[in-house]
Amino acid sequence: MEATILVSGMSCGHCEAAVRKAVEGVSGATVQSVTIGSVVVDLDPDAGTLAAVEAAIEHAGYDVVKGRALNVISGDAAASTIDA
Repeated sequence: MEATILVSGMSCGHCEAAVRKAVEGVSGATVQSVTIGSVVVDLDPDAGTLAAVEAAIEHAGYDVVKGRALNVISGDAAASTIDA
């Protein structure tokens, strides 16, 4: 499943690299893209990786924007939203 995670506290290329490195360290998560303010990841739906990815981002010193809708696409299913 693909998810877009909103991240605050990012302001430069170093921030993008730090978030990418943090997410790449999470088993079951594959980084699709990182831009200032967000990261798009493919998640293993059976591994509970969304919480682990959020924790890794926060451990790297950035804030995951909670309470916002995340776009999640799973396989052939249409886009849906979940509340963080």
